[in-house]
Amino acid sequence: MGRNNEKNIKKHNDKLHKEQAKTKQAALSRKEKLKEIVKKFNENNPPAGN
Repeated sequence: MGRNNEKNIKKHNDKLHKEQAKTKQAALSRKEKLKEIVKKFNENNPPAGN
């Protein structure tokens, strides 16, 4: 029996896609948090020089 049978390939791909989705979701949540922080910072500190 070979290691590259359909069942093993599917299991590996599912695991891989789950990890990729997790990474993507983490990046999106970081971006959202950063947006919130920047927004709060800008509200509290109006731009200087005006």
